Amino acid sequence: MTKLSDTQAIILSAAAQRDDRIALPLPDSLRGGAAAKVVGAMLAKGFLKEVDANTRKGEPMWRETGDGHGVTLVATDAGLAAIGIEPEDANAAPAVATEAPTEEPAPNTPSETAPKTRTPREGTKQATLIAMLRAPEGATIEEIVAALDWRPHTVRGALAGALKKKLGLTITSEKVDGRGRVYAIRD
Repeated sequence: MTKLSDTQAIILSAAAQRDDRIALPLPDSLRGGAAAKVVGAMLAKGFLKEVDANTRKGEPMWRETGDGHGVTLVATDAGLAAIGIEPEDANAAPAVATEAPTEEPAPNTPSETAPKTRTPREGTKQATLIAMLRAPEGATIEEIVAALDWRPHTVRGALAGALKKKLGLTITSEKVDGRGRVYAIRD
């Protein structure tokens, strides 16, 4: 199962319980910029999609487009899969709903709705860090500090946050005589 925040799981669970899979209303504790950030991340991962709101049927509105149409949020098959629910035809998104025009095209094909694996750009400090850790001898914090001109706490944060949590890499560490603690990526 995909790793979700508690808020994302609550939003998707609530949408899964509705026949039309509409993700609104959002939890009461989620307002303003925080709501926009959570929803933006879920749209980017393909867990939600924006569709035209049918206000005559009383569908809640997420935002209004530039041409005056309302847009609501609907959980996608990928969103349901992220919380461990296999979508059924009876719970499919309404056929009358069409994708709302947006500045950025929303993913709409099954291959595009799955979350994408993050990969670092070549030539960045993160790519250099990964290369150092993939080397057979690995790297120490001191070696990484010298190579990247980072502070030790920045290296530790990158190992735990960017590499382990965001990229899902397995980082090992072991104490080596004469070198100290050596970190490495082992696939």
